[in-house]
Amino acid sequence: MKDLRLQETATLFYRILLAYLFYQAARLLFYIFNRNLIKIDGVQDYLVLTYHGTAFDTTAILYVNALFILLSLVPLTVNTKLYYQRFLFWLYFITNGVAYAMNFGDFIYYKFSQARLTMAAMSVAQHEDNLAKVFFVSILEHPFVILSYIVLMTLWVFLYKKVKIQPRNILVKWKYFVSSVVTLCLVATLVVGGIRGDFRHSTRPINMVDANRHVKNPLQANVVLNSVFSFFRTLGSNNFKEVKFVDDDFIQQNIKPYKTYIRKVEEPKPNVVIFILESFGKEYIGAFNRDTKIDGFVSYTPFIDSLAAHSLIAENAYANGRQSIHGMSSILAGIPALKDAFTGSPYSNQKIQSIVSVSNEMGYDTSFFHGAPNGSMGFQGFGNILGFKHYYGKTEYNNDADFDGMWGIWDEPFFQYFANTLAVKKKPFMATMFSVSSHHPFKVPQKYEGKFPKGTLDIHAPIGYTDYALKKFFETAKKMPWFQNTIFVLVADHTNQVGYPEYEKAMNRFAIPILFYSPNERYGLQGVVTQPAQQMDIYPTLADLMGYNKKIRSWGRSLVTPTPEDYLIVNSSGLEQFIIGDYIHLFDGKSFTGLYDKQDLGFEDNLIGKINNAEVKQGQMKAKAWYQDYMDRVINRKLN
Repeated sequence: MKDLRLQETATLFYRILLAYLFYQAARLLFYIFNRNLIKIDGVQDYLVLTYHGTAFDTTAILYVNALFILLSLVPLTVNTKLYYQRFLFWLYFITNGVAYAMNFGDFIYYKFSQARLTMAAMSVAQHEDNLAKVFFVSILEHPFVILSYIVLMTLWVFLYKKVKIQPRNILVKWKYFVSSVVTLCLVATLVVGGIRGDFRHSTRPINMVDANRHVKNPLQANVVLNSVFSFFRTLGSNNFKEVKFVDDDFIQQNIKPYKTYIRKVEEPKPNVVIFILESFGKEYIGAFNRDTKIDGFVSYTPFIDSLAAHSLIAENAYANGRQSIHGMSSILAGIPALKDAFTGSPYSNQKIQSIVSVSNEMGYDTSFFHGAPNGSMGFQGFGNILGFKHYYGKTEYNNDADFDGMWGIWDEPFFQYFANTLAVKKKPFMATMFSVSSHHPFKVPQKYEGKFPKGTLDIHAPIGYTDYALKKFFETAKKMPWFQNTIFVLVADHTNQVGYPEYEKAMNRFAIPILFYSPNERYGLQGVVTQPAQQMDIYPTLADLMGYNKKIRSWGRSLVTPTPEDYLIVNSSGLEQFIIGDYIHLFDGKSFTGLYDKQDLGFEDNLIGKINNAEVKQGQMKAKAWYQDYMDRVINRKLN
C-alpha cells in the first residue's frame, strides 16, 4: 500500500481544499467592503451565493494550481524528499499568493468600476506610468485591505504546514509508477471538468455570464464570481461575435444606424468645446437632482448649478461605459463599451465617423486636451484614430510646477491654458478637454485646502475644485472673441464614489450629467430633456447644431431635433443593459435574463415570465437588433 501514494494524494487534496477555504474568506471580505453597493437580503441569500460561487472558485483554483498539481503527482521518485517538498511549498504560495491578491485589489477597484477585475483593466493600465504611485496610495488609504491579506496568507501558510508528507523509499517501483499514472489520469480528468465547470461535452466552459443564473439581482453576480476567475476568463477573450437575430430591414426601420438632420446654420459656424469631466457623477450636482427627492441633498458644484439655469440639460442621462476611455469613444464617436470594450479590442483601429471626422470635413480645427502625461489612458492613440489634428498634454503644457504628483496638471491652470490656446486657434474649432483632478486619490492643490466642502466622500472636495476651475475658465473665455459663438458641452466620463442610497441602484451607477450651453441665443440651448439620454446622443446632437446636414452613423439621437426620436439607452455591467420604452432589458448576448420597469433602477423586481406584452416583445427585438448591428459594424469595419 505504501507504493500507492495515498499519503501524497490525500495531502494534495488537503492543500487544494485550503485554497477553497481562503477564497471563501476573500469573498466574505469583498462583500463586507462593498455591501453598500451590492444588496443581499440576509445570511441565507449570502450562503446561496457562496455555494454557487464554489464552481467559479474551482475554475480559478485549478487554473492557478495546475502546475502544482502536476508536479505533486508526477512519478519522479523524489516527491517525498524534503527539498522537493520545499520546492512545492514555494511554487504553491508564489502562484496562489499573487492570484489571491487579485481578490483583495478588487475590494478597492470594485468601488470605482462596479465590476470584477478583467483584462479590460489591464488594457487601460498599460497606458499609465504612475501605477506604482496609485498602488501605494491605495494601500495607505485602505490599510485594512493589505492587513487582512497578510493575516490570511499567514494563516494559510500555517495550515499548509500542519500536514506534512513523510519521506519514504520506493519498494516496488512498478506499483509506484502504475498508481502514479492512474492517479494522475483521474486527477487530470477532475481538473479538466473543474476548469470547464462541467463534465458534459455539450456544455460550454463556465463563463462570467453564468454567475447571473444564480442571483436575484444582477449586482450579486459579483459576489458569486472571484477576481482570479474573471481575470483568467477574459485573458485573450474576444466577445465580439457576429449574430443573426433579425433581417436588415428591421434594423434600418427600428435601429436607424444612419441619420440625417437638416438644419440651416448661418455663417460663421459655431465653435464647439466639449468638457469630459473625470468621475463627475450626477449625484454630486444640484441642478441634476431637483426631482430626486433625496433628504439632505448637498451639491458640490455651485458653478455648474448656475450654468445649468441657462443651459439645455439632460437630467436623466447615462454613461455608455465604466472607464474613461469608454467615455471618450461614446461621447465623440457614439461607440459604447459592452462586455468587451471596443477601444481595447482588435477592431478599434479602423476608419470611424465621429464628431471629430465630421468637424474635419466641415473645415474645423480639431484638438484634444488632457493634462496627463502624453499617451495616458490611451487617449492620444484613440484620438489619432478619430482624426484630431492636434493633441495637447502635459508635454505641451511644459510646466511641471503645476503637476499634481500623480495624474497630471491641476485642472485650474490647465483649463486656463486651454482657454488661451483656443484664443489663437483657426475658427471654427472643435476642441475637447478631458479633466484630471477629480481622479483618485482625490486631492486638491495645497493652496486650496479647506476652500471646498469636504462632504461625506473623498471625491467631494476635488469635485468642488474642478467646478471652481470651470468657473475660472468661463471667466477667462467670456472675455475672448470666440466665446460668443461657441457651443459648450459638459459631460462626465463615468460615475465614481456613492454617497446616497439612490445612486447605489444598479442603473444609477451610470447616472451622469449632460449639459449644452451657448451664450448665443440662436442655438436655443435652454430647458430640460426629461426622457432618458446617453453619452452617445452628444455626437448626433452636435452634428445637428453645426448644420452638417449629411448622413451620419449613430446609435444615439439628436436631443434638439424638432422631430421626436425613440430612445434606446445602452450600457453594460457584464450583461448588456437596454432602456427601451417603459422597460429595462438585461441581455447576455444570446437570451434575456432580466426585465424591469424603467423606474426600477435597482433591479428589485424581475418581470421575466410575469409580463410578455407587445411592448416587451418589441423591446426585446430592438435590443437584439441593436446588438446584431453593433457586432456587424465593429467586426466588419463599418463604423464610417
